[in-house]
Amino acid sequence: MTFYSQLVNATLKEKEYLRSSSIVQRCFTGDISLDDYVAFLQQAYHHVKHTVPLLMATGSKIPFDKEWLREAIGEYIEEETGHQEWILNDIAACGYDKEQVRRSQPAMATELMVSYAYDSINRISPLCFFGMVFVLEGTSIELADAAAKSIGDKLALPSKAFSYLRSHGALDQEHIVFFQSLMDRITDPQEQALIIHSAKMFFKLYGDIFHGLTTEHGVKLAA
Repeated sequence: MTFYSQLVNATLKEKEYLRSSSIVQRCFTGDISLDDYVAFLQQAYHHVKHTVPLLMATGSKIPFDKEWLREAIGEYIEEETGHQEWILNDIAACGYDKEQVRRSQPAMATELMVSYAYDSINRISPLCFFGMVFVLEGTSIELADAAAKSIGDKLALPSKAFSYLRSHGALDQEHIVFFQSLMDRITDPQEQALIIHSAKMFFKLYGDIFHGLTTEHGVKLAA
């Protein structure tokens, strides 16, 4: 079994925690409000804006015997630059003030996930970041297109309100193929275990963001 396959199998329980969140379940039954969608986008903005800084931090700590991995980080940086602005534009297309979102504070769960990402890169290993990539990219590919269709059908939003979701859906499949090829080059059992542990942590932390969005049906946009 390839390491990527091991990673998938080892994190099924943690993945289900994320998928079991009320907002994900309601999304696919059409029971979702505009406030729900914008609340999701708001928290996405607050973690996506850290993607490039986290990639830079990871690249700076990759050891020289994994230069191929540092080169991959460079490709990721080029691909991910500016995506937080896509999210803000989607929020504006929904009729909300994107600058209000830019100035807002992240939810506690979002701040904790971002904090753990920086901490694990610096305290444990830069390889921890790939647990985050696995969770965020894998979840996006599985759910983004279907979520965009469900939300669009329910709320009759313009297509320009879904640039973030659409860009991270099935059309982004080549990213996960690229990621899989990287993970299958990780052969050291200790490094593999570290990435699996990181992925489990990020499924829980990312899942907490989704579960937190549903503490009240129709979460209002934070000031």
